[in-house]
Amino acid sequence: MKRGNILKLVITVILVAAAVFFSIQPLTNPTKGIPLGLDLRGGVHLVLQAEPGKDGAPVTDDDMAKAKAIIEQRVNGLGVAEPIIQVDNLRKRIIVELAGVTDPDKAVNTLKTTAKLTFRDAQGNILLDGSQLKDAKAGVDNSAGKADYVVQLTFTTQGADQFAKITTENVGKKIGIFLDENMIQNPTVSTPIVNGQGQITGYSSLDEAAQYAVMLRSGALPVSLSIAEKRQVGALLGVDSLKKSLNASMYAVIFIFLFMLVLYRLPGIVANFALVVFGLIVLWALYAIGTVLTLPGIAGFVLTLGMAVDLNIIIYERIKEEIKLGKSLRAAVDAGFSRAFIAVFDSNITTLFAGAALFLLGSSSIKGFALTLIIGIIASLFTGVTFTRWIMRWIVGVNPRLSKSLFGVKGVK
Repeated sequence: MKRGNILKLVITVILVAAAVFFSIQPLTNPTKGIPLGLDLRGGVHLVLQAEPGKDGAPVTDDDMAKAKAIIEQRVNGLGVAEPIIQVDNLRKRIIVELAGVTDPDKAVNTLKTTAKLTFRDAQGNILLDGSQLKDAKAGVDNSAGKADYVVQLTFTTQGADQFAKITTENVGKKIGIFLDENMIQNPTVSTPIVNGQGQITGYSSLDEAAQYAVMLRSGALPVSLSIAEKRQVGALLGVDSLKKSLNASMYAVIFIFLFMLVLYRLPGIVANFALVVFGLIVLWALYAIGTVLTLPGIAGFVLTLGMAVDLNIIIYERIKEEIKLGKSLRAAVDAGFSRAFIAVFDSNITTLFAGAALFLLGSSSIKGFALTLIIGIIASLFTGVTFTRWIMRWIVGVNPRLSKSLFGVKGVK
């Protein structure tokens, strides 16, 4: 039994040490690790105001929902990781936070442009619109002996038939290609186009062509959007915030570790070991879910770290009371965990409910805090009630006659 407990302790320490070692690279990877939010990485915060139509038609909630869906598609086309997009139906606004954006003006233009594609004859009559567009991709056309940056269009079956019809009827004539009310090309139709494909030329770079392809592919916005607010967070400011947050977290962890060691000695070592496991669980959970780490999220992590320590303190104080009553170490450990469980469980469950309410009803930054809080509470219950109990039992099983002073109890043999 003694050898079995020693083996369990050694294996657990080795596994946790290996987990820490192999977690550093994936969790801290700047591109594939836990994504950082706007306040830590820098980027742009936009508030887009929906404008009534030219005929004075009001903006509906359905318009806002469609606009949000289209903006999400455009943001995905920009390659932005974990954007935050919210709709304020009361004020008819869409709030967009894009972390890591290096060219905010380009992002703003891509998001707010209505991008209504139309093909028109010389008299301005609309012959075909972008609703029949199936796909749009940026590319390079070398057929003229030089590299021309283009957007290649592919129409739906119905759109292909209609495109074939209008190009057949307008051979030798010009068909203007308009984006919103701006003519971007006015080619002359030389032959009918019956394969359902076309292209728009005249872009200065492949990046510009890709930008327009994203807008066309996502479809036209149902309403016009203007910039109500634009706030840019510099990358240096984000890095500074991250550094300060990490330093504050490190100091908090060091203070907690020292406090537990001085006050509880051997159980304090176990508690600190359990806190390492707690940190691994929380960080890997955030990584697996794909949660964006923000300043409120870091605050939530530090808060739950303190709650995990508080949970251990409640249990250890109960163990000390049992030892003072003259119980053996094994009996005191079992009684301490059993009798402290109800108080520990009740307090954490009520906080869990509060976190769930914040997550369901809060804004984006509050949701990040709430999610970290929820994960942290669940992790602290496991490490404090289950994992720490295993370790304490194994230690007592190795030597049931350990000095009571190792448990922070004085004057008891």
